Amino acid sequence: MKSGILFLFASILIVACNKNISHEVFAEAESFENKGGWVVDPQFVEQMGSPYLLAHGLGKPVKNAGTTLNSTVNGNYHAWVRTKNWAPGNWEAPGKFELIINGQTADSILGTQNGWAWQYAGNFKLKSKYVKIELRDLTGFEGRCDAVYLSTENTPPPNDPQKLVVWRKKIMNEEDIPSDNQEFDLVVVGGGIAGCAASIAAAEQGLKVALVHDRPVPGGNASSEIRVHTEGITWHSDRILKMLNTQHWPNGSPDAKQDDKKRLRNLKRYPNISLFFNWRAYTANTANDSITSVDARHTSNGKRKRFKAPYFIDCTGDGWIGYWAGAEYMYGRESASEYNEHWDKYGELWSPKRADNRVMGSSVLWRTKYMDKVVNFPEVPWAMEVAKNYSATFGTWNWEFSRNDVHQIEDAELIRDHMLKAIYGSFFNAKQNPENDRIGLEWVSYLIGKRESRRLVGDYIYTFNDAREMREFEDGVIKEKRAVDVHYQQNLTDPSKPDFLSEANYYRVDYYILPYRSLYSKNIKNLFMAGRCFSCSHLGLGGPRVMNTTGQMGVVTGYAAFLCNKYHVNPRGIYFSHMDELKELIKNTEK
Repeated sequence: MKSGILFLFASILIVACNKNISHEVFAEAESFENKGGWVVDPQFVEQMGSPYLLAHGLGKPVKNAGTTLNSTVNGNYHAWVRTKNWAPGNWEAPGKFELIINGQTADSILGTQNGWAWQYAGNFKLKSKYVKIELRDLTGFEGRCDAVYLSTENTPPPNDPQKLVVWRKKIMNEEDIPSDNQEFDLVVVGGGIAGCAASIAAAEQGLKVALVHDRPVPGGNASSEIRVHTEGITWHSDRILKMLNTQHWPNGSPDAKQDDKKRLRNLKRYPNISLFFNWRAYTANTANDSITSVDARHTSNGKRKRFKAPYFIDCTGDGWIGYWAGAEYMYGRESASEYNEHWDKYGELWSPKRADNRVMGSSVLWRTKYMDKVVNFPEVPWAMEVAKNYSATFGTWNWEFSRNDVHQIEDAELIRDHMLKAIYGSFFNAKQNPENDRIGLEWVSYLIGKRESRRLVGDYIYTFNDAREMREFEDGVIKEKRAVDVHYQQNLTDPSKPDFLSEANYYRVDYYILPYRSLYSKNIKNLFMAGRCFSCSHLGLGGPRVMNTTGQMGVVTGYAAFLCNKYHVNPRGIYFSHMDELKELIKNTEK
């Protein structure tokens, strides 16, 4: 079994002991009863260890978050908060906040220490039968709190990530294996367009499906949390994808909220789809090159579940299920001379001379609005190192960040924060023009919209040459007409210019076909993948990465999972023995 850092968080805990040893109070911020204006951010669990609360106020302090513990042991307590200064430099930290315990404000301003660490807040004398904990945001600029720890001993929890994992498990009295086990015919992890489409396709054929998704709403990049409209054609999957995709509203539009409602309404039409929203998978358990179960944790209350099934579909985008299971995967750009096991050399049109770790970047969308009065925006000196002199009052698809030395998974929080600096700094620059004095920030996503990261390896690696040559496949199951569209950064070398804008190379063909063999893992026997983690080269992803196309992948894998259950074969067995039946199912989707 392969696993990332376990995100060990749970409900609020009090450890009360006898007079000879220490007394402790531990509270996970994401489990607070009242989140106030703070939001739960679970995007970076694998890197920093836990979801956390984020004060995302667009420059205006958000309402206090808080919770109350019913009992404790009276005494003098030292307090620590796990937090981070997300924009260190020669300026005041942008995400400052205060800790309040039973009405007493801590001595220290928090959010000022570089890197995720336990910051000392101060000393508190607790005299009552309860502990009321509050977080008071001071800036509205992305203050972040992971957890609060009180102890009568002046010893903070460990900062080392591995030691912190062990410490958290101990203080939460958490066992290694979830006690809540649930069994299904199919487990789909990831509730974007691909995951929703896979769930519906499988459910329509009678499978009992679990859809595990780490957000409160379905849709992934198309959801109201990220707001990218869907593109590409729907082909034979039109009936199902119409339940899930969007109109061509502008990226960042609030119209995305209505599409959230549509998706949820249509998913709930199927009684054999069990929806597990706000559940984030954290490991895949394996035996004999097959996945036996996936473990997930609720992003707020910390409860854990184990999902068992004979088949799994990885729709996480980052290929997490495959990664934890030990599936082969690819990352970065292949060189022009690198060999492809199917077609001699990649030799793709825009391939670099040497392979590298560059991929298409991640975006953070944002939106402004004309107000009926003058709207001020505070100075943001910590953002100007990124924004430079760039001025803007809106952002769209080309607000994007990727570099060789920045990994789209391991450095995801850095990427999101880099884009927030770009947005706030560019908007501040625009506000210096009197013509923009009535423009205010209406919405800025705190979730990154990713284009590319891990690509799981299947029995066939789809390439740009396949699209350019409009190659036909005997197992062709997906069709697309949209131009191949590969993004790259406008500036990677000039430090005087902004580095957060991208361009795109386009290549138009009449259509291109994707094979079924790119939708299941080469070495994990019962794993499908649908979405941008399907089996392809970097340039091969340029066309099929858009959401209607990945939705077609979802439909195909959902049907294939049904046939696997029907004939008791693995996904590869469908290719060898049941392709005609799979193609017939796909054609009949329209009915």
